[in-house]
Amino acid sequence: MRKPDLFTKEEIEKHLSAKRLAGSVFFYDTTGSTNTDCKAYMEQEVSGSVLVAAANQNAGKGRRGRSWSSPENTSVSFSLGLIPPFDPDKASMLTLVMALAVSRALEELTGLKAGIKWPNDIVLDGKKVCGILTEMHLRDQKEPFVVIGVGINVSQTEFEPEIRQVATSLLSELQRHTKNADDACPGRAKLTAACVNHFETAYESFLTTCDLSALKEDYEGRMINKGREVRVLDPAGAYNGIAKGITDEGLLLVRGQNNELTSVYAGEVSVRGVLGYV
Repeated sequence: MRKPDLFTKEEIEKHLSAKRLAGSVFFYDTTGSTNTDCKAYMEQEVSGSVLVAAANQNAGKGRRGRSWSSPENTSVSFSLGLIPPFDPDKASMLTLVMALAVSRALEELTGLKAGIKWPNDIVLDGKKVCGILTEMHLRDQKEPFVVIGVGINVSQTEFEPEIRQVATSLLSELQRHTKNADDACPGRAKLTAACVNHFETAYESFLTTCDLSALKEDYEGRMINKGREVRVLDPAGAYNGIAKGITDEGLLLVRGQNNELTSVYAGEVSVRGVLGYV
């Protein structure tokens, strides 16, 4: 039987060491979207960073307008709002910074090998367990701020037929790898705090150069599509190639069939593995 999972603001703060990046913590039992809530708080002239977490959200956002939803009390949903001390055009790299942070947190708390499907999906044994959405906004039409939303499937064990082959949860994977999966599955408050703690560490490294050069080796070591054939769905025409890693700016490097190395921008194309995880 799964142990009680106490998911509250106080429980998050108990495990939170990243006080600089989560100076204000807000928690909801149920909300529409933590990204929407976080944006509203950031627009209220806050001077620091904001963490918004929810036990349940019913209007979660995914990339390209997709929705993100989970059964009641089975997931982690949180958004981190911050004012970047760098040019707004660098904000998209924070998606990769958060992906690295979540991957590190999952490995720390579960022992499972957490891979990254560039740029923003966390994958366990070929299936997606987490998605990340970064949004840039302007306060009073002049001051930029960033909201990074994270959704993690924690204890869900049944999925809709259309995503059953590509989605998983921490509990589902632990059940396949350990005898005491219920005890090994981390509490949602501790998991939320661990992701933010690891993000602060990675973010501080990012700020030393305002690019991914200090994090690239670790990120590439976790990429499930590096060295594999991928299909790039470019508006100018789809093509296949071999993923070679990322640039310091977080672009995906793909060597095409003509041996030309192309930099792929996450906002313009999507990348799918031809084999394995899709």
